[in-house]
Amino acid sequence: MPVKTEHRTLRVLLAAGLVLPALALAQGKKDEAPKKLYCWNENGQRKCADSLPPEAMAAAREEISIRSGMRTGEVQRAMTGEERAAQAEEEAKRKTEALAAETRRRTDQAMLTSFQSEDELRRVFSERINLVDNSINTARYNVTSLREGLVTLLRSAGERELAEKPVPEKLATDIRVRHAQLLYHSALQSSFERQRAELDVEIDDILQRYRQLKASDAPGARVAMDLPPKPRQ
Repeated sequence: MPVKTEHRTLRVLLAAGLVLPALALAQGKKDEAPKKLYCWNENGQRKCADSLPPEAMAAAREEISIRSGMRTGEVQRAMTGEERAAQAEEEAKRKTEALAAETRRRTDQAMLTSFQSEDELRRVFSERINLVDNSINTARYNVTSLREGLVTLLRSAGERELAEKPVPEKLATDIRVRHAQLLYHSALQSSFERQRAELDVEIDDILQRYRQLKASDAPGARVAMDLPPKPRQ
C-alpha cells in the first residue's frame, strides 16, 4: 500500500526531527534577498566583492546583481570635509546673492515711490554729509592745536639743550604724549576724509540709479514696453 508507506515515512521523519529543519531551510532560501556584487576603484584598479570592506565605504561604487549580472544601483563617493565646506559656502553665497537682488529690487521700488525729485533724494543724505563734515572740521582743529603745542614743547626742550641744561622729565613726557596724540588725531582726520570721499561716490551712484529708474518708469517708456510688436508686412 503506497499511501500507508508514505505516511509511515513522514511519521518516521517527524519523529526523528528532520522535516522541520528541512522545511525551514527551504523557506529561508525562498525568502533570501538576491545577492549582489559591489565594484569600486582602488588605486586605479577595479575591485569587486560581495561585501564592502571598511576602506571602501566612502568610495563611489556600483551594485551588480549576481543572478542577472545587471547593474542595479550606483552610489556616489562621500564628500570630504573640504568639499562639504565648499558646498555649504557656495549655497550660502547663492542665498546671499538672491537676498541682495531682492533687497535691491525693493530699494529701487522704494526710491521711486518715496522721492519725486533728485532734490528730495539729496536731502536724505544731508544729515550724513553734515555729520562727516563736522567730524572732519573737529579733527583738523585738533591736529592743528596739537601740532602747535608740540612745536612749543620742542622749542622749549631745544632751548634748554642749547643752554646745556637738562630737559626735565615732565617736559620730555609731555612731548611724547603730545606726539602720540597728534598721530592719533591725524589718522582720525584721514579716516573722516576717506569716509567723505566714499560718501560722495555713494551719493553719485544712487543718483545715477535713481535717474535710470525714473527714465524706465516714465509713462512713455512704460507704454513703449507694453506695446505689442508690429505685424510683419
